[in-house]
Amino acid sequence: MIEWHWLAFDDIPRADWYEVLRQRQQVFVLEQTCLYPDIDGCDPQCHHLMGWREIDGQRTLVAYLRCVPPGVKFDEMSLGRVLTTQAARGSGIGHELLAKAIPLAEKLHPGHDFRIGAQAHLEEFYGGYGFRTVTAPYDEDGIMHVDMVRVRTSG
Repeated sequence: MIEWHWLAFDDIPRADWYEVLRQRQQVFVLEQTCLYPDIDGCDPQCHHLMGWREIDGQRTLVAYLRCVPPGVKFDEMSLGRVLTTQAARGSGIGHELLAKAIPLAEKLHPGHDFRIGAQAHLEEFYGGYGFRTVTAPYDEDGIMHVDMVRVRTSG
């Protein structure tokens, strides 16, 4: 059972935020061997979706993403820093994360489309949620990416 938390930056408990940053470092910097500025100044303006599960008696972060408001990174709103932790990969949690995030983000920013910078190998995954590729592949921090757009479903 996943316990989901959708919170503004200022509402995230410090210990939870520390774990989010630890897992972002683990996945994006260490596992993907990608040196990039994860602390980019956007987090305080974002809402954050965190999925927690008890594993071996410990409350453990298993999935995370942030919703970046329109006008911060792109004209559209964006979902970014999307991750599932090693402990949860292969369980379908990535699908659950996106299925939860999209309606929450649309409610938070009604009338706005989405734009994401997706790792190119995840293009089909995001395509399953209505995202369509709008750029040729490009290198970002040593990993091939594509920009994808999802047109709002209502509002």
